Amino acid sequence: KAYAMTGWRIGYAGGPEWLISAMTNIQSQSTSNPTSISQVAAEAALNGDQNCIEPMIKAFRARHEYVVTRLKQIQGLNCLPATGAFYAFADARSAITTLYKKNILRSPDDISFSEYLLNNAGVAVVPGSAFGTEGYMRLSFATSLENLRNALDRIARALD
Repeated sequence: KAYAMTGWRIGYAGGPEWLISAMTNIQSQSTSNPTSISQVAAEAALNGDQNCIEPMIKAFRARHEYVVTRLKQIQGLNCLPATGAFYAFADARSAITTLYKKNILRSPDDISFSEYLLNNAGVAVVPGSAFGTEGYMRLSFATSLENLRNALDRIARALD
């Protein structure tokens, strides 16, 4: 995560032997090995010049603050600041209820809401129910500030 290598699906863990052993047992039955290119990229990130980290942290912090602020300004949405990663997890229950009552959504859930945003705003979000939190949406801010401005403008128009 520190190197913003989204989608590479590689990581490592350190800890007590009993914990790492238990994690290995679970992981070995649920996932396969990372691709060779992912391994080489991760090695290059860990062993390479580390000066890229601080500017990335600043950029992600600015994007996070922008996204959370904008989401709270959009009618029907609310968002608390995140404590890590590069996702905003917004409460969309009010927007879902409003759109459903106006017969805009086919059902009053975050899946229908996410489909609505994709089809009417051109913005892909992940329904919160995929993470066990019905009525929420996850929005990545691992893109440019310009892309985020455009996406949030389109979401605001779709919910206006």
